[in-house]
Amino acid sequence: MSSTLNLTELREGGIQDVPAVSAIMQEAFDPRFGEAWTSAQCMGMLSLPGVWLVIASLDGIDSGFAMARSTGDEAELLLLATRPAARRRGIAGALLRAVVAEARDRGVVEMHLEVRSGNEAVQLYRREGFDKVGERRAYYRGNTGQAFDAQTFARKFI
Repeated sequence: MSSTLNLTELREGGIQDVPAVSAIMQEAFDPRFGEAWTSAQCMGMLSLPGVWLVIASLDGIDSGFAMARSTGDEAELLLLATRPAARRRGIAGALLRAVVAEARDRGVVEMHLEVRSGNEAVQLYRREGFDKVGERRAYYRGNTGQAFDAQTFARKFI
């Protein structure tokens, strides 16, 4: 999986990329919202069947990633993050489109995701054809114990 958008390169990732994924999450996800995963959670998920990871590099620096999983004809976007210094360059959109393309190649007909209410990524998901289908109260728990709602989005590929 290789693509170029400006100076962004996309490649298939794996367990060996967990340190880079963790570093990107530390920069990208504000701990007060509780969205980041631990390295152990990422490694555990990547060891499961149907899970894939896409890494985006900007000028040779790992700058973003997306992780997804499929089962049967459905898929879920598990994580998507871009380093703050690399934002507004199309990286998140390129990652999302790569994950959607891979899902289609796997025979997926519908993809789901959860995003924290108020997260500006909602604009990206809407632009890429995802529609809000629900809400989960207190889905995220921040580092102070405060709970944050999530919006559930879906996109059908038929």
